[in-house]
Amino acid sequence: MSSQFFRRFTKKSFIIANIILALIFLLGCYGYLFNPTYFWAIGFLTLSVFYFLLLLLVFAVFWLFIKPRWSLISFIAILLAYKPVTNVIPLRLTSSFDKIKQPNSLRMMSWNVAQFDILQNKKHPEVKEQMMELINEYQPDIACFQEMVCEDSVVVKTHSYIGEYLQRLQFPDYFYSYNRKEDFWDYAHFGIIIFSKYPIINKQTVMWYPYDYNSIFQYVDIVKGADTLRVFNIHLQSLRFSRDNLKYIDEPGADKDAIKESKSIISKFKTGFVKRKAQADRIKEEMDKSPYPVMVCGDFNDVPNSYAYHTIGNGLKNAFAEKGSGLGRTFSGIAPTLRIDNIFVDPRFSVEQFVRIQKKLSDHFPVITDIQLNKK
Repeated sequence: MSSQFFRRFTKKSFIIANIILALIFLLGCYGYLFNPTYFWAIGFLTLSVFYFLLLLLVFAVFWLFIKPRWSLISFIAILLAYKPVTNVIPLRLTSSFDKIKQPNSLRMMSWNVAQFDILQNKKHPEVKEQMMELINEYQPDIACFQEMVCEDSVVVKTHSYIGEYLQRLQFPDYFYSYNRKEDFWDYAHFGIIIFSKYPIINKQTVMWYPYDYNSIFQYVDIVKGADTLRVFNIHLQSLRFSRDNLKYIDEPGADKDAIKESKSIISKFKTGFVKRKAQADRIKEEMDKSPYPVMVCGDFNDVPNSYAYHTIGNGLKNAFAEKGSGLGRTFSGIAPTLRIDNIFVDPRFSVEQFVRIQKKLSDHFPVITDIQLNKK
């Protein structure tokens, strides 16, 4: 009698656990439907969708051997989340990229360049050189960089003068946006920049209170042949983890004050979710005013199925989702599922190819796509 009761109890416990996991998984997949101002905790679920998916598959396999009908819990949940799941993992085993660009294609690059390693340039000048070589190897027509540090003064040319990038990367035009309170050494700025091989006819920096780095984004209007395109370059709120935070994430048991570190990390996640919501809303508002086809490049600091990703990308094509494969991780630290750097394009463009370059020169991997405007 006791063994029969134990089996029934265990079976019911597994069923309930499977149902709860399925509901949490669906919340994570559709987390973008919830306002992070009030439901910021759901942001943690969007970060964990891939892991919830793996657990659901484990449950499905388990039930197939024990009681096949209960495997429907997992399969139905995955089916209901088909579209969000394919945002995270496209149903594509492999993808290829030809460095030779096709005629009429436009090649775009987005990269958080982490200042081109300027702080370590004296000790390791090879890092910047390798980054410059990589950019020249792929020859983008438009390059959007985040965390850019350089000087645009004609007087001071100490570290990274803007003219050096224009000459070495063969870009005839650019637009640099920054806030002087973020300056390096009073003359080298910290900001975001767009380089273009086509003429820029309009340049705009948009900023709002508190006017810090993540409260700034930029856009330019670029003329390519008979077409005018509007390109946005953005960098949404980062988590600003301290070294202690990162150490605790890597080794949770190593920190004596685990409660303090946990509270600090959760607080920074909450701040990030809420601030990215406000930033995404403002960027989308500006995007909607565009009279031209829109393209958005940048470091979103958030994953697919998040509010920020969906708000900005709604109605656009994501280059990775169109032509990428695998998890597409773009941030090299913390977790293997962080695809936080994106290129979105107007649906009038066809995405021809996409590549994520897995060279650890910055803490982010650069992403590149070739697109063509569909004249029809």
